[in-house]
Amino acid sequence: MSLSDAAPAPDLGFSPDSGFSPSSGSGPGSGFSPGPGSSPGLGSDPVHSAVHSLLRLCQPGESEGFARRAIESLVRKLRERREELDALVTAVTTRGRQPGLCVTIQRTLDGRLQVAGRKGFPHVIYARLWRWPDLHKNELKHATFCRFAFDLKYDSVCVNPYHYDRVPAPTGITGTTSMIDPGVEVQGLIHMSPGQSPPPPHAPSPDYSSPGPETGPETGSETGPHTGQQANTGLDFWCSISYLEQDVRVGEVFKAPAGFPIITVDGYMDPSGGDRFCLGRLSNVQRTEASHRARLHIGRGLQLEHRGDGDVWMRCLSDHALFVQSFYLDRESGRTPGGAVHKIYPGAYIKVFDLRLCHREMQRVSYRDQDHSSGPHVDALRGLCVFRVSLVKGWGQQYPRRCIQDTPCWLEVHLHRALQLLDQVLHALSPRQHHDL
Repeated sequence: MSLSDAAPAPDLGFSPDSGFSPSSGSGPGSGFSPGPGSSPGLGSDPVHSAVHSLLRLCQPGESEGFARRAIESLVRKLRERREELDALVTAVTTRGRQPGLCVTIQRTLDGRLQVAGRKGFPHVIYARLWRWPDLHKNELKHATFCRFAFDLKYDSVCVNPYHYDRVPAPTGITGTTSMIDPGVEVQGLIHMSPGQSPPPPHAPSPDYSSPGPETGPETGSETGPHTGQQANTGLDFWCSISYLEQDVRVGEVFKAPAGFPIITVDGYMDPSGGDRFCLGRLSNVQRTEASHRARLHIGRGLQLEHRGDGDVWMRCLSDHALFVQSFYLDRESGRTPGGAVHKIYPGAYIKVFDLRLCHREMQRVSYRDQDHSSGPHVDALRGLCVFRVSLVKGWGQQYPRRCIQDTPCWLEVHLHRALQLLDQVLHALSPRQHHDL
């Protein structure tokens, strides 16, 4: 039942004479003009008027249905707290000129607020609605006068959008502490937001076509990101993609031809291959209900872009986030390799693999372990050449899914140029080390 259909709400202390009259504009962000009399307040039906007024002041970018549900949920929580509801309306209508009191709701066990089937940090949700539609959590810092800011970890959380300031996040990778899903605190998630810009399309990429210690950027040449060239590698395919549901591989391995530097993985049905890997056409007699439900949300999925000799970028085309396990992102975020989950938001475009970094790490590990009786661990080295992507669902300490093999649908991407370099590194080992391998 919507608030407009509810029983008459208690008097919230707003004078009918100080209601709002619509301005000449319409739609999100057009705002309301305060009526004659006192400072902005609400009309004779304060709850319905608050929802209507706050909805009209939303920033463009969010669907009206979600915005209405979020605002109704908040006003419902505040209807017995007159001062806080008045402070919220005043702060929003004056665009922060009168930031007012803290506007608080009860903190949930995992910190998240669920609205219309979506979960997120409550202060982020409302800051997006009324101030910054492209905001993500790591850009918010509470004002010094906010007594119940989210980061203070009190039982009540302030959601007044004008009690927070936006702090620009670093380009590319944002966030340093442990978020695997908006509001779930799990060690090692890095947020990737849709507002971040990729570097220039012709950024240099080293040529690792020749083996040996001289291989590196000083001896290499740049290869254009959209040519599909692989600098004398002799490889017909630049990657192999396996699709799995929990721990079961489904269908054949998809091999991305060297002539197609951009590959789309989606939930549709096209069987022709080429530059598309369509998961919708893959059947699995052991498919679980969880996998069936998750597959319904894959939609446009993702794109993988092969740049230069071996770097890989990813774009999230889905309406749902992707969750990535990547050695490159681990290193960039200062995490223990293999110990982090990186959430990629819809619309984000990020680098997920760096060939130079991978090759250096191969050499470092092989040289470090060359005096050990067992030599370097081949499986660990092979892991440098692979990244994994869970579609729709995350995993980690705060999830029932403890590892990626527990997620309903995911991808494992093997990068052929990196594996070719690994083969060269292993061949360069001493005969004794080959025997130990």
